[in-house]
Amino acid sequence: MRTYLSLAIFALVSISIFAQEKTITGKVSDDSGPLPGVSVIIKNSTQGTQTDFDGMYSIKAKVGDKLVFSFVGMRTQEVKIKTSNTINITLKSDHNMLEEVVVVGYAASARKASITASVSSISKIETKLKGKASGVQILSKTDHGNSNKKVIIRGMASVSKQKQPLYILDGLPVDPNSKKFRKLKPNSIKTVNVLKDASASSIYGNRAANGVVIISTQNNQYQSEAYKEIKENEFKHVAFSPLSTFSIDVDKAAYSNVRRYINNGQKVPKDAIKLEEMINYFEYDYKQPTDKHPFSIHTEVANSPWDNSSKIVKIGLQGKNIVSNDIPPSNLVFLIDVSGSMNSTNKLPMLKSAFKLLVNQLRNEDKVSIVVYAGAAGVVLNATSGDNKNKILSALDKLKAGGSTAGGQGIELAYQIAKKNFMKDGNNRIVLATDGDFNVGASSDKAMEELIIEKRKSGIFLTVLGFGMGNYKDSKLETLADKGNGNHAYIDTMQEANRVLGTEFSGTMFTIAKDVKIQVEFNPTFVEAYRLIGYENRMLEDKDFKDDTKDAGELGSNHSVTALYEVIPKGIKSKFLQDIDGLKYTTNSTKESFDNELLTVKFRYKEPKGTKSIELVHVMKNDPINFMQSSTDFKFATAVAMFGMKLRNSKHVEDVTYNDILEIADTSRGKDTYGYRAEFTRLVKMVGEAN
Repeated sequence: MRTYLSLAIFALVSISIFAQEKTITGKVSDDSGPLPGVSVIIKNSTQGTQTDFDGMYSIKAKVGDKLVFSFVGMRTQEVKIKTSNTINITLKSDHNMLEEVVVVGYAASARKASITASVSSISKIETKLKGKASGVQILSKTDHGNSNKKVIIRGMASVSKQKQPLYILDGLPVDPNSKKFRKLKPNSIKTVNVLKDASASSIYGNRAANGVVIISTQNNQYQSEAYKEIKENEFKHVAFSPLSTFSIDVDKAAYSNVRRYINNGQKVPKDAIKLEEMINYFEYDYKQPTDKHPFSIHTEVANSPWDNSSKIVKIGLQGKNIVSNDIPPSNLVFLIDVSGSMNSTNKLPMLKSAFKLLVNQLRNEDKVSIVVYAGAAGVVLNATSGDNKNKILSALDKLKAGGSTAGGQGIELAYQIAKKNFMKDGNNRIVLATDGDFNVGASSDKAMEELIIEKRKSGIFLTVLGFGMGNYKDSKLETLADKGNGNHAYIDTMQEANRVLGTEFSGTMFTIAKDVKIQVEFNPTFVEAYRLIGYENRMLEDKDFKDDTKDAGELGSNHSVTALYEVIPKGIKSKFLQDIDGLKYTTNSTKESFDNELLTVKFRYKEPKGTKSIELVHVMKNDPINFMQSSTDFKFATAVAMFGMKLRNSKHVEDVTYNDILEIADTSRGKDTYGYRAEFTRLVKMVGEAN
């Protein structure tokens, strides 16, 4: 009898333990440290959370539940909750998984064969979902005379069916009860994709707990993004234009923005594709400088992979890597857009999480002020030292979006605060975070350019971080960064935030050389014509090269810059090169052979606080090699250029296929520490399959 009684008591205690909810906490890391933005979800439920910028999480669950940890580029892990209240996880990289998992949260219709998610493609909205998408139910509900429909995706909301799926309309999260959504005409819809497994959570987080419905319209009619016009560089005759002059560009915003469009299954706007920013997104194995100059120079030439009659010239700069402890104290002003246009999950909430990553990098000697703007601008945090991180984080947490966008007022106030706390021997910088949708005060591209040109004289540098989609104004942000001694990044995911503000913090926040210009003189003995690939919005007049009043690009700590030229050798006929009559009064002749010199490239730069340029000269020999024998970096950079040109429908790569690009990229990944090159091959594959 006692035995039965003991067993009964044991059973009751066991049931009580398993039924009792408790708080589980822990830390999620990878081999390099804490991972922010990891999705932590209780399996087969709608409950979940994400790790903070220290990789920490907290979630209420019961013994016996399973926690699912997922993050882009990492192997998903499941852990069963036992008696311990602490579960620490170390996620491992999986580049193969990266090529599949990132797809899941976006446009599945073009890649159904290469993903593991459960996806269905349909051509109309709710009424067409039922019966055509496996596991989708349309429930009708009458409430006080009003008839409403609710979409339930089975397998995603098995515990609670009170919440609807997340709706993404032309890349934008949208409320299914909003006027915009209700006015959506079925005939304007191009595709509807339904995602219904946990992989989507690694992109959309908790919002994907009830599934995701991704809707694309015929002409992306719900987007109003703005980009500067880009007119592709054409070939120039060396006999008439021997010099090519341009400003460096270390911005990388275009690549992450293009990635966002591709992942959303949308056509990339032609003017959003900036070839130089795509090429410079990636790290290259350039040697560090060994002399007094802040950068080293690397050149290479090989046959073109897309035209047997031409060659590709690569010119690379590698900025000196300044370790964090050697960076001067920083006076940072966070200038944050809190207007109504920032009121969506991938804007202000992501912005706040991204800035927490930046705060985590601060040292005690650094200072941070926070200025916000909506209908007007104001200071929400006076200069606070880096040893008081909790105060800075608390100020960020309190930010809310609403109102119009007085960007000009915000910039004026931010520079006032930066000047007030100016560090004579320090790093003075404003960090602007916005979608660029200014609509009060100075708002046109020209007005913003005039404003920022005046402000750059203060010796204060600028970092511009773009957020969001649908109304993203890249043209304004590019202008601010280019004219304000700054750099520009686009944050599409927390992983990108971690790269810009974590891994590459010193490069983003600390300038080692400013007004860096490049001028290339081609030798007419060996070169008939040339064209610069990209940099269309960075071109300078030849006379600007020695003009120290002309603004140019800034180089950050450990940043690299790569420029590619396509060159037509002397005497080669090309369909891209038109004949020009000879000159009547001027003789075109080469002085001498110059010992097999292909070109001479000159660089001019100023020290961060300097006003007078320093010049370097580098001579490149005419020693081309076979493309497949060129360096891994040369091949990969060329593959990125080919991809960008192909997306732009460039006439120069008409005969190139996406498979051609993929083959080159696949064989030239080299050392891919963070999986960025693997991700690039995935994007090429996605676009190739869609076409």
